[in-house]
Amino acid sequence: MNIYVGNLSYNVSEDGLRDIFTEFGEVESTKIIADRYTGRSKGFGFVEMPSNSEADQAIKALNGKPVDGRSMKVNPADPGGKKGRRGAGKKRNTRRF
Repeated sequence: MNIYVGNLSYNVSEDGLRDIFTEFGEVESTKIIADRYTGRSKGFGFVEMPSNSEADQAIKALNGKPVDGRSMKVNPADPGGKKGRRGAGKKRNTRRF
């Protein structure tokens, strides 16, 4: 199961995130999203756990847990971006006056 982890401290590393989740089972991968220009963490990331039951336990236990002074938001990740991209499918007004 892919898990979204938000409101992370900017000091949390991928290894640190892995350590937090391994308490609940096997962690396949971790990814902290960084700003493309500065390389600085954007304060959220993803954890992939192969076992859904272990992932559910981790979500229940860690959602709202303070880590490095910030309460984490932990939810199942949205598999396809249900919200879609802003303006996707809309034509822009190309008329010029």
